[in-house]
This record gives sequence, structure tokens and C-alpha cells, in this order.
Amino acid sequence: MAEYEGLSPFTANAGSRATGAQLLFGQVMFLVAVAIGFFCAGAYIGRHLSSGTGFVLEIIAIGMVFAQSFVRPLRVGGLGMAWLYAIGLLLGLGLAPILNYYTTYDPTALYQAAGGTALTVAGMGCFGFFTSRDLMRWARPIFGIFFVVIIVSWVLVLVGSGGNPVLSLIIYVLVSAILAINFQYLRRSAQADDAIWIATSIFINVLNIFLVLLQLFGNNR
Repeated sequence: MAEYEGLSPFTANAGSRATGAQLLFGQVMFLVAVAIGFFCAGAYIGRHLSSGTGFVLEIIAIGMVFAQSFVRPLRVGGLGMAWLYAIGLLLGLGLAPILNYYTTYDPTALYQAAGGTALTVAGMGCFGFFTSRDLMRWARPIFGIFFVVIIVSWVLVLVGSGGNPVLSLIIYVLVSAILAINFQYLRRSAQADDAIWIATSIFINVLNIFLVLLQLFGNNR
């Protein structure tokens, strides 16, 4: 990637570079919106699936995300878009039993989580896109901490401790920070070929924020 140089009205080609970033932003957010649409479709189609089937579909979708990170053809062009939309659909199908439960028994938590997600994404997206602070230097330590926290949360679930509100709050903060880093990378360093991969990252982070808030609001009832 080309190294970032600060934009200013006196920088050569600053206007064209800013316009390019805005166009790329529009492309990425369109891809994210379509992926969310596929997710919602999957959640509706799979609302009567068993939790076991949903879990298997989630694992497949997570595997597809990892595959996309290592296989470049899955991050670009028509195949990349189809792969992203397939991830969204499978995650919708996989999480459909959980979402159907909340729709039936705790719809208020569902609405609160959706509203909280929208506010978080708007706030962190604007902060990451427009701040002059260098957030990308924090990417590696934040990802490292996030990985450790996710492992700890999985272990707690496996030993039957259930969801931990403190861990959920930590995950919420970390994912929100990663989202801001995504948007700063989108403005400063991203190229056209990065659009699908950045859209995948933003989509997964938005979904993570929604699920964490859903758990927190649900636990408060």
C-alpha cells in the first residue's frame, strides 16, 4: 500500500485523493449494506432452524471469513462480492434461532441492540474517518487483546459459566475501536481492490457489536 501523507488544501492532488476516498467509502458501505440485507434474509429464512444446525452454519461462515483473509481471489471482483454475500447469508441462517428467540420473548432487547449498534457505528465511523490521530498504530495490540478476550469468553461458555457482562463490555469497546481503525484505513490507505475485504471487516464488526449489545440488554431483563 502507498504510505499515507497528510491531506491539506495545499497538498498536490489532495482534492482528487479526497474524492477517491469518498468514492471508495461509498462502495464499501454499499457492500456492507447488501451484506446486511443477505444477513437479514438468512435470519428470516432460518428462523425455524435448530440451534445445532445454526451453530454448524456459523462455523462454516467463520471458516469462509478466514479463507477470504488468506485467498486473494475471494477478496476481489465478482467472486469476492459473492463470497461476502454468502458469508452474510450463512451468518443470518446460523444466528436465526437466537434472533427468533429474542423476537418472540424479548423484542425490546432486539430493538435496543439495533439502535445501539446504529449509534455506535455512526459515532466510531465518523471518528475513524475524520480524526487526524493515528489510530492504525494501535491495530496490532488491539487485535491481540481482542483475540485473548474472545478465547477467554469461549472457555467460560464451554465450562458452563455463561455470558459475562464485564467481558461483553470489553469486547464492545475493542470491536468499536477496531471499527474506527477500519474507517481510518479506508480513508488513508485503502485501494480499490481493498473494498470487499474492508466491507467484510466492517460487516463482521457491526454484527459483533449488535450481538454483544443484544446479550447485554437481554441480560438486564
